[in-house]
Amino acid sequence: MKTITLLSLSFILCVFSVDSASFDSVLDITGKNLRAGVDYYVMPAAKRGGSGGGITAGRTGQNKTCAQGVAQLQTNKYGLPLTFTPVDPKKHVIRLSTDVNIKFSGHNNCNESNIWKINYNEGVKQYFLILGGVEGNPGRETLDNWFKIEKTEDGYKFVFCPTVCNFCKVLCRDVGIFLDDTGMRRLALTLGDPFSLVFIAAK
Repeated sequence: MKTITLLSLSFILCVFSVDSASFDSVLDITGKNLRAGVDYYVMPAAKRGGSGGGITAGRTGQNKTCAQGVAQLQTNKYGLPLTFTPVDPKKHVIRLSTDVNIKFSGHNNCNESNIWKINYNEGVKQYFLILGGVEGNPGRETLDNWFKIEKTEDGYKFVFCPTVCNFCKVLCRDVGIFLDDTGMRRLALTLGDPFSLVFIAAK
């Protein structure tokens, strides 16, 4: 009897462990796990009004030829698809609170990588998301290239708070929307006003 009870308890604990592990995966709008290397569109979470559209590359500053910034479309369109690469390339499911590289799919004509990173703009005293980051190679030299995905009330948010360097002092902030002087809705680091979003698998 004791043996049966112990086996039953072991089975329950095992099932509970599996179920608990599945809760920390990031889900698309159909409830499926976000997977590394798969194309997804990012759209605003509907419960907060869903203002604007998807995410795209935007021309910023003096460079009017190359799209170096990361921006939100003002109209309700999908924008460019993204892929996510976890810090451990052997992992195929994207988990909450795990460092990932974020990358626009497709080619870039401007000799820049499509990997997102942060860059400080001295003129407006603001950290913006731009292109030109490095994929993989976690460590001190690539701190600016790593983001996390966290839950919000009605969806998810991107967070910059890299943990790829144990001894580095890092900045931890949400990613929000910054309206620049040209009217562009640029993705930037923010305190307390994150861009709440959902993921849609690109077909």
